[in-house]
Amino acid sequence: MERWNLSPCRILVVLPLSLPRLISVGYCSVVLIQVFVTVRVKIWPSGNKFLFSNENKLVHSWWPRNMERVFPTSLLTSAKEESIKMRKLLPGFIKPDSLRNYVGVMDSIAREHLETHWECGGRDNIVTVLPLVKKFTFAVACRLFLSIDDPVHIARFDKPFRVLAAGLLSVPVDFPGTRFNRAIKAADSIRREILEIIRRRKSVPTATIVDRRDILAHMLTTPDDNGNFMSELDITDKIVGLLIGGHDTASIVITFIVKYLSELPHIYDKVLEEQRRVGDGKSGEMLRWEDMQKMKYTWNVACEAMRLAPPLQGNFREAITDFTYAGFYIPKGWKLYWNANTTHKHEEYFPEPEKFDPTRFDDENGSSIVPYTYVPFGGGPRMCPGKEYAKLEILVFVYNLVKKFKWEKVIPHEKIVVDPMPTPANGLPVRLHRHI
Repeated sequence: MERWNLSPCRILVVLPLSLPRLISVGYCSVVLIQVFVTVRVKIWPSGNKFLFSNENKLVHSWWPRNMERVFPTSLLTSAKEESIKMRKLLPGFIKPDSLRNYVGVMDSIAREHLETHWECGGRDNIVTVLPLVKKFTFAVACRLFLSIDDPVHIARFDKPFRVLAAGLLSVPVDFPGTRFNRAIKAADSIRREILEIIRRRKSVPTATIVDRRDILAHMLTTPDDNGNFMSELDITDKIVGLLIGGHDTASIVITFIVKYLSELPHIYDKVLEEQRRVGDGKSGEMLRWEDMQKMKYTWNVACEAMRLAPPLQGNFREAITDFTYAGFYIPKGWKLYWNANTTHKHEEYFPEPEKFDPTRFDDENGSSIVPYTYVPFGGGPRMCPGKEYAKLEILVFVYNLVKKFKWEKVIPHEKIVVDPMPTPANGLPVRLHRHI
């Protein structure tokens, strides 16, 4: 097929047909494609705004059929119903009062994690960042979602989650030995484990369940608008989805922060200076909510890392009715795709787009960012509801890491692969240097 320059395109429409054919409309805002498989293409702010503003009006979220095999209860309700259900459940868990209580828990887990897995870096003080950060974020998710804090239990739980995450969006070929087949088996194993936890939890008095104050307790004790409680299988699938979403993306962000801080010592020094100011006079005291508000430069660094390497590369929407966009008629059932990298790395919106510059997100500069150009958390009604949770987790970890170590990359030019999230090909091995 001829190579096409798709940079001016604003929105992608995937036709539900079978034969591969590309219809180029020149220097316009829409590309129509007939395909067997997903096609990725760039999208402009106007396209982002259109999709985000018309959630559940003209479009709704759409996922490949892989998800139906992994999350069977998703077959019973529409994407819109699932979205509404989750967004009614989550606010009680991620409201400011709840988030305040998580800071100390995250700090405690981060300290223990670094002491266990980083301070004993083995030969030459070398550790591999990505798998270790995933251990941390998964431990936090297990503690806050399910009140699991036993390291042995978490490690046993973690193994099938790694398999599931690796195969969740792989080619949906369900033959023994394929990534997708292993993902289905891993999901079944996780589901059985969570069902046991649910049934043990339900065997105790309701007051005891509520006292746990984790998201499982919230799901078990919160009825819907009709007074009905979620089924055990429905809760199980929701917990699996939250455990994946609640740690995988944050792990990627932290890993890229570590990467950029190793490459840019002047940025590292500014982060360290800020975190030392935050930690002054604490003498072992746990971080508090107020401390998070003082980490402005560190969060700017995180935002810039997400601009250059957004963990969520993009997502699909499905037309739920016929409509017209940019003069093109889009029938119900067609798929539309938005992509974060197109605007994140466009010089019109971010000058010198390949340069790592946290000052883009300073208070005085942040207001100049064009709406719908910076979208690491999506946008509109489906903007990631766990944004503030992820922010706390990222800041707490970076605080503890930079106060203990400086580091250098073992592989100076390590490649970045995207499958489906961006990751260093070798997991980002670094050599640690402890502060004296």
